[in-house]
Amino acid sequence: MRKGVGDPLRIYGLAFLLFLYGPVLMLPLFSLNDGTFPNFPLVGLTLRHYRSLADNSNMIAALKNSLALGSSVSVISTIFGLLAALAVTRFPVPGKRVALSTIMLPLVVPSIIFGVALLVILRRFLNAELSLWTIGAGHLLICVPFSMLVLMARLEGFDRSLEEASEDLGENAWMTFWRVTFPLALPGILASLLMSFTASFDEFVLAFFLGGTDATLPVYLFSQLRFPQRLPSMLALGSTILAASTVVIVGSELLRRRGLLPETGTCL
Repeated sequence: MRKGVGDPLRIYGLAFLLFLYGPVLMLPLFSLNDGTFPNFPLVGLTLRHYRSLADNSNMIAALKNSLALGSSVSVISTIFGLLAALAVTRFPVPGKRVALSTIMLPLVVPSIIFGVALLVILRRFLNAELSLWTIGAGHLLICVPFSMLVLMARLEGFDRSLEEASEDLGENAWMTFWRVTFPLALPGILASLLMSFTASFDEFVLAFFLGGTDATLPVYLFSQLRFPQRLPSMLALGSTILAASTVVIVGSELLRRRGLLPETGTCL
């Protein structure tokens, strides 16, 4: 690319990243402010807002709900995603394109649409009580496609002749999966667990519609923004969630790439 063309694109890219992540990066700075409101100049630097989180029983309860929900959803969605990815990548499934498009639909349809639809179905037709179970059902709807995408990329990224060799040597389909496919797909499985956990832990819209009296951490955070005196603690909570989510996402991406040759996309 010519220098005259590359420079404007580079400037645009940097400006776009600054516009996108600048406000997010300001969150940890304002969480250290000793004042009530996030503005400049800062009153002073303090960690007392972080220390106050440990004494907040409602926040701790919401955190436990989110951790339990995220752990359960990540395991179930990874199991479903692995089964679906195996079916798509290993067998001639009739109507594969239609099935994939349907499964991936929650990734492009706004969450508020699914939230309202699931709320109507659960309350009007099934008469189900809103709880963490209903939130989990909604989160599975968006986490299974994430899991399936990660695992499809992993299962298509290694040499299929390894599985064929196992079958030629007398192993049945189950032992071939357990001794060949599963170890090779393990980094993708771990990445799916981490990404699904993060997607469930951070999700707000479905949890807001389907939660009833059981608040998850994002819902609790949103509910506290009405009170100005609690804003500094919520900034500290948001910064903590941001840091933890970043670590999990980076870790999942490193696991997903582990064992892949960058030039060919095949396994070592």
